Amino acid sequence: MEFTGKTVEEAKALGLEKLGITEEKAEITVIEEPVKGLFGRLKGKAVVSIKRKETDAERAVNFVQGILDIMEMSADAMLTSEGDNTVITLESKDSSQVIGYRGEVLDAIQTLAGAVLNIGKKEYKKVVVDCENYRDRREDTLIKLAKKLEEKATEMRREVVLEPMSPFERRIIHTALSDSQTVTTKSDGKEPNRYVVIVPNDKDEFAKPYNAGRNGNDRNRRDSRGGKKFDKGGRGNKFNKGGRGGQRSGMGEKKKSTISFGTYLGNSLKDN
Repeated sequence: MEFTGKTVEEAKALGLEKLGITEEKAEITVIEEPVKGLFGRLKGKAVVSIKRKETDAERAVNFVQGILDIMEMSADAMLTSEGDNTVITLESKDSSQVIGYRGEVLDAIQTLAGAVLNIGKKEYKKVVVDCENYRDRREDTLIKLAKKLEEKATEMRREVVLEPMSPFERRIIHTALSDSQTVTTKSDGKEPNRYVVIVPNDKDEFAKPYNAGRNGNDRNRRDSRGGKKFDKGGRGNKFNKGGRGGQRSGMGEKKKSTISFGTYLGNSLKDN
């Protein structure tokens, strides 16, 4: 906003009073200054532009809004908390698009917002980007899952392997079972396929782990360790003898393992 006065100081004082802020919290630009005429008299007027300085949290919110606009998502970013954690809430008519599969879009935006807010800071401040209370709902779901699999691991005396999760979600599992009297937890694998393993205290050393994931966690685990990767499906699989197109290809040749590179997008660098 622009403010005028007989002098620059007068224009500044009027502007700061109008905005209700101190000079330390304002960005002031002098647009026009009065000039001295004959006998030292001032001619013209002073014009200054004053705007409130952005806090780090406000800068992060504006950055998130810019991302949403670039992605052409019809959503609004709002600062809803600026305490121990900076919470940015997204409002959209199409929340599923903003959240993404199991929060992947939220996690990506959250990581970028955290980077913007913490640039140049010695102490890291956590940023949470949420939409329609997804974070709390997801936490409740994971806690229930952890308790259910704790019982299964204890009953079977076998390790239970969960599907790959973000550090944020793995930490929820670890915390939910931290006081368990029958199991312990650990993380294994490499990002972005790192996963939680629930280990019973009375483990049967000869029993194979139970795969609780439903999206090929065993295959992901082999891939992350540089093992063989097989095509999905039974029929037409080039490693299948039977079925349509059941000829084995490349017999006698050793296929090189494929190294893939993934990028994890979350808000935490490590889990418990």
